Amino acid sequence: MTTATLSLTGLTAAATKAAKASAAASDARRAAWLNAVADALDANAAELVEIADSETSLGAARLTGEVARTTGQLRLFARVITEGTYLEAIIDHADPDSTPPKPDLRRILRPIGPVAVFSASNFPFAFSVAGGDTASALAVGCSVIVKAHSGHLRLSERTAEIVAEALRGAGAPDGLFALVSGREVGTALVQDPAIKAVGFTGSIPGGRALFDLATSRPDPIPFYGELGSLNPVVVTEAALAQRPDQLAAGLAGSFTLGAGQFCTKPGLVFIPAGTDFAGKVAAASKDKPALGMLTSRIAEAYPDGLRSFASVEGVKVVSGTVDQDAVSDGAAPVVFSTSAAKVLERPGELLEECFGPTTMLIEYSGQEELSAVLAKVPGSLTATVHAQPGEDVSGLVGQLSELAGRVLFDGWPTGVAVNWAQQHGGPYPATTSLFTSVGATAVRRFQRPVAYQDAPETVLHPALHESNPLGIPRRVDGELVLP
Repeated sequence: MTTATLSLTGLTAAATKAAKASAAASDARRAAWLNAVADALDANAAELVEIADSETSLGAARLTGEVARTTGQLRLFARVITEGTYLEAIIDHADPDSTPPKPDLRRILRPIGPVAVFSASNFPFAFSVAGGDTASALAVGCSVIVKAHSGHLRLSERTAEIVAEALRGAGAPDGLFALVSGREVGTALVQDPAIKAVGFTGSIPGGRALFDLATSRPDPIPFYGELGSLNPVVVTEAALAQRPDQLAAGLAGSFTLGAGQFCTKPGLVFIPAGTDFAGKVAAASKDKPALGMLTSRIAEAYPDGLRSFASVEGVKVVSGTVDQDAVSDGAAPVVFSTSAAKVLERPGELLEECFGPTTMLIEYSGQEELSAVLAKVPGSLTATVHAQPGEDVSGLVGQLSELAGRVLFDGWPTGVAVNWAQQHGGPYPATTSLFTSVGATAVRRFQRPVAYQDAPETVLHPALHESNPLGIPRRVDGELVLP
């Protein structure tokens, strides 16, 4: 259903009604809805991939894998809600003999209501119409209204048709899911009083504008935004001495992957001063092809970002050219190099995200300078350490843990596993939230805690019934009780 058939007010009214029905449905029933959507997307994967490739130029292989990731997410959340710990059910029995007397208290997480989700451009399946935000919100009992991304509008509409049909066929309530499009409609959606939270993946300016709208409402709501990330990589002297060619090849493959349009692209790479590593990265990157970008707007912005870096005195272009037509010819890789001292001098210009296949090598002289320049790096989704076994990197890891949500060792940040332990989020501007948008605990964004005091069992969620009819893990009188 879109705004072509129903006004935004009508959509949010239907979403409000559907959210109440979904919250009252059992976890098993909602899991069946998610599995039905996953099955329907898999059944139509070939058609969806063809549409997606025509709009995004990401290629059939990449897009086919992304469909599988998307349906895998849906099935993961189905398992999450039937396993039961997502409810965080807690029971503290009454103790009239304590001082003061303690009542019977039972606490659980409940769905917050209708949610708005803004699709991302760079993952037209996994972070779009039926992506992780939508799946995690539907899982816990929220209704969802998705704002389609203009970069893949036909795909969004076809995906929404498949999702809506699958939900309808599985018996989900009308109004549980809808799609809208257009910037003005998106803005109005954030301000609509029926919407109780927003999930967003996109640029810092766009995300910040919506964040400010969400928090300035008469009733401010959570805005779970993923806005921008530089994803710093630190290479120690010992690691560079032992495996320079391997590191150069790994970096070249990572920062050029998908035309450098991954939110986890390694944009900053800190290396010891006085090495020939820049030349090795240049050599490893020179045969990487120019690739089409997601939208003409993104392609137009890429050379502007390159020229901004190159205009700073003390920044060298070690591979590629900043004078390129990414719209007509595709985005070609560019490697820059500079010093930590220069970054400390010009952080506002050099610690900016450039969306596309480029990375900045930053030479540091000693741990003190490295620590000083890392302190200037804004919040990121990831941070990576390349070190040798036995090296003491505990201080470095502690600092990186302060600025990123996921710290990797001897790997590359592009690629995000969808599982129970994943954390895809970080300090601002990486995200505006403490929660992850990928993995099992993503559901926590769309829940709120409610405690019931001395309540009759008839009004309680089954998870709080004394007999534990759902057979889920609970904390009872301070002790974790497993089924």
